[in-house]
Amino acid sequence: MEHRRKKEGLLERTAQVFDIPGEAAGLPRVELTGRHEARMSNHRGILAYGPEEIIVSGGKLIVKVKGEGLELRAMTAEELLITGTVLSVELE
Repeated sequence: MEHRRKKEGLLERTAQVFDIPGEAAGLPRVELTGRHEARMSNHRGILAYGPEEIIVSGGKLIVKVKGEGLELRAMTAEELLITGTVLSVELE
């Protein structure tokens, strides 16, 4: 497990040094469209699901989408779509 963390850290640092987008290093990408839609690519699955909070694994980061009336509208291996009133997005 420690070897994998070192490798992920190396990929992030390499992406920063060479100005490569974070998603190329396996980091999640979150796009908000107003307050009613959040799209996320490079996810690793849903960790928790409810109308006020959806928690998604982004590999090294955990993404928490908080709001009202949240729904997971679509999910593929590459991307997911959350709709409802998005009040905040937190990265841990």
